[in-house]
Amino acid sequence: MIGSDPFEEELAVDSVSASPSTHSGANSESADTTHFGYTDVPKQEKERLVGGVFDSVASRYDIMNDLMSFGVHRLWKRATIDASAVRPGHQVLDLAGGTGDLASRFATRVGKQGRVVLSDINASMLAEGRARLENEGKVSGIDYVLANAECLPFESNRFDCITIAFGLRNVTDKQRALESMYRVLKPGGRLLVLEFSKPVLPLLEKAYDVYSFTALPLMGRIIANDADSYRYLAESIRMHPDQDTLESMMREAGFERTGYQNFTGGVVALHKGFKL
Repeated sequence: MIGSDPFEEELAVDSVSASPSTHSGANSESADTTHFGYTDVPKQEKERLVGGVFDSVASRYDIMNDLMSFGVHRLWKRATIDASAVRPGHQVLDLAGGTGDLASRFATRVGKQGRVVLSDINASMLAEGRARLENEGKVSGIDYVLANAECLPFESNRFDCITIAFGLRNVTDKQRALESMYRVLKPGGRLLVLEFSKPVLPLLEKAYDVYSFTALPLMGRIIANDADSYRYLAESIRMHPDQDTLESMMREAGFERTGYQNFTGGVVALHKGFKL
């Protein structure tokens, strides 16, 4: 847990521990259905529905992130980079890498001897990420792979570090995805999951709910001409496993020395685990 894990010493941003919660985001699922926001859908349909969301928002994704988080998402991602311990020569997999903001920084860190794989299940998002990195002049040492996190197309024990930022909540079978990440991680490697989570303060949670279900769809309609996708965003956050539940899922997948760090009072959490 957080109190005894060395992860807490590495990151000192909003280190309030999450209290146990009955909300896990997994209880609404059955053998044949899963949640798409607050709606139960057949499991085979969720990938298509989520794909439609990101096809719609891909071109406005970065500007919406800045507006929705007031730019704070950049600090959360910087903390993720700092927690990665990535160094020259490392092999890094950035899952749900979207527009490539993490991959861009990793490419600088691994240098000419290392390699970064930017992967996403959505072709529109992957194209945005590739265009961004090429515009930055980062054309070598980076691979672009269209892939489902539940069945990663990589050999076992390949990567020194795997990150997935704001993507796990959109995965249909999260446990299977965590197990797939564990398989392709090298012994000694680490997984970092940056994701929206459960605020630890009741007043903050209430204010966050009001903001999420009013301001986010409104901004989506004005900026991206798509209120529904940002209403799904708010709903998907509430259905995602809370901090303690996700840490338990990581341990079940095989990860050790797990821990998490709350940012902005638990609005976002960074989970960490090692393959030992």
